[in-house]
Amino acid sequence: MTLAPALSPTAVSPPAPASRRLRLRTGACLVACAVLPALLGAARAQQPPPAAGPLVPPAALAASAPLPAEIDAAIARTRLPREAFALLVADAQGGPPRLAHRADASVNPASVMKLVTTYAALDLLGPAYAWGTPVTFGGPVDVDGTLQGDLILRGQGDPTLVAERLWLLLRRVQAQGVRSIAGDIVLDRSAFVLPPHDPAAFDGEPSKPYNAAPDALLVNFRSAVLTFIPEPTTGQARVAIEPPLAGLRLPAAVPLAPAGTDCGDWRGGLRAELADPQRIAFAGSYPASCGERQWPFAPADADGFAGRAIEGLWRAMGGRLAGRVRDGRAPAGARPAFVFASEPLALAVRDTNKFSNNVMAQQLFLTLSLQARGTGSVDASRELLDRWWRERFGDAPPPVVGNGAGLSREARLTAAGLGRMLQAAWRSPLMPDLVASLPQSGIDGTLRRSQARQGTAHLKTGSLRDVAAVAGYVHGADGRRMVLVAVVNHPEAAAARPVFDALVDWSARSVLTR
Repeated sequence: MTLAPALSPTAVSPPAPASRRLRLRTGACLVACAVLPALLGAARAQQPPPAAGPLVPPAALAASAPLPAEIDAAIARTRLPREAFALLVADAQGGPPRLAHRADASVNPASVMKLVTTYAALDLLGPAYAWGTPVTFGGPVDVDGTLQGDLILRGQGDPTLVAERLWLLLRRVQAQGVRSIAGDIVLDRSAFVLPPHDPAAFDGEPSKPYNAAPDALLVNFRSAVLTFIPEPTTGQARVAIEPPLAGLRLPAAVPLAPAGTDCGDWRGGLRAELADPQRIAFAGSYPASCGERQWPFAPADADGFAGRAIEGLWRAMGGRLAGRVRDGRAPAGARPAFVFASEPLALAVRDTNKFSNNVMAQQLFLTLSLQARGTGSVDASRELLDRWWRERFGDAPPPVVGNGAGLSREARLTAAGLGRMLQAAWRSPLMPDLVASLPQSGIDGTLRRSQARQGTAHLKTGSLRDVAAVAGYVHGADGRRMVLVAVVNHPEAAAARPVFDALVDWSARSVLTR
């Protein structure tokens, strides 16, 4: 097996989209796109919530309402104790619960916590808010296209700087006449103040993208994507990586498995070696029956990933770098050559919730304190979100938000409290943005394989080793909507999924027959 460099020095076209990649537009945006929404969002945070009728008190939502016979039977079939369930179904416009079971119990909601983070971000920052990444030249650009100084990128928490958009940023640098950098590429990540992160601490899976840590200069979710393309005539499968990573050795191909080999556990069959940040190797083979497949993973050198991706893509685009990539600070008062703007917050919220993207949720969470205080930190964002919750839903116990993504054993909320937030969101002008971000049953996102009736619900899902949860809205044919919250905390929580489908179907019929 020969090793080929992971870079293509002559490549000048943008990288191909990876699986489950953000679908991001490529239109240019003025600097005002990054600045004006931030000012508007700050003003919005000072305003009271939109006027609406009184919310149903949490005590009323938590009041016991009997389980319908079919839901009770569905729970019985799981053989899980009823005490493991916290359930709520109520009219989105208000009124007593149609169904409530342990709705006031404090439970771990897993990724359903993203509903709190994303709605708070929409409310405090505004759906048009955009992140801006200032790009500063540390010297003049001479007639030969050489930047006589450093290229400085100052991260401001943009969660959407995936490979395609990083390519656009670097093309913008080249459009300023820069072909060669005489100095270094300097990465300023000081906007977030974060504790040390061990990607293996949560579940011992450091290469899983869901364990990636937030970063003020987050590139491609701190993850890369391997692509395998079988070529039966050569007996091999070609291997490619996105984004290209500087200094990485990657096999150009892997052998195909014997003819007739089932696709099955194709990743296990490759026997990949991913622990060395300088080299990826495969001791196994790839089944041709799989066709083309992609494998997202978090490289071992997480803190060095952004620099390697930026250098790798810069060189792949034909750019030259005399120095190195390093962390540093943008000079105080330096005027950026341009500010690279993200797409609006509403689109980031959609991708966060549709695909339950943990690191995007953490970026949104940290942005709350970054915009309010000039620096993003976990403690400051928890304090801000807690205050927001008390101002908006004062008599509902505030959630324990953890890192804002739900990837936590300590996160807690009540079904009644979340139900109240969802009722308020339904009557808010932000309702379309929040609902559009939720997976639709049997259609897309994390609900594409749901067995509930297709299109009857928009629900955020949550799943941990001992947690299963859904929460959102169920739609009736008569146009009325119900809020649904269902959380199970139990070592066999995954067995509760049929109960969730039954709840969706019952809620849809309940609306019709009310």
